[in-house]
Parts: sequence; structure tokens; C-alpha cells
Amino acid sequence: MIRSRKLPKDPNERAAEIVRLSTEETKEERSPITRYLAEIGRKGGLKGGKARAKKLSARKKKEIATNAAKTRWGKSR
Repeated sequence: MIRSRKLPKDPNERAAEIVRLSTEETKEERSPITRYLAEIGRKGGLKGGKARAKKLSARKKKEIATNAAKTRWGKSR
């Protein structure tokens, strides 16, 4: 593999760059099946939250939001 630039000196940045380079995909590497499955998954993800919220009662949505707020803001720092 030919690099066009040096890796960072900081160990954390170097590790992150190595992971990014080793997992990087190019457009040519993705098969048509992979692209198709990614497209289907994206469609489901876009409508999933809205569909779930529509099914929930107002009481249940409030309970979920309260628990989320407690989890987010309840931790001591």
C-alpha cells in the first residue's frame, strides 16, 4: 500500500487513522447486492421511529421521554 502522507505522531490519532484506512470502502468495492441492502435498510430506518411513535399512546411516550431525560441528565458529574 502506498501512502501519500505520514501517519500522525499522536498514538490515538495514529490508531484512528489506521482504523479509518483499513476499513475504508471505495465505490468499486461495494457489490450491487450490498448497495441494494443498504438502500432497503436506510428506508426502514427513516420511517421506523415515526411508525413506532404513532403506535404509542401519549402516556407511554411521556414515560419514555421521562426515562430518557433521567438517564441523560440524572448522572452526577
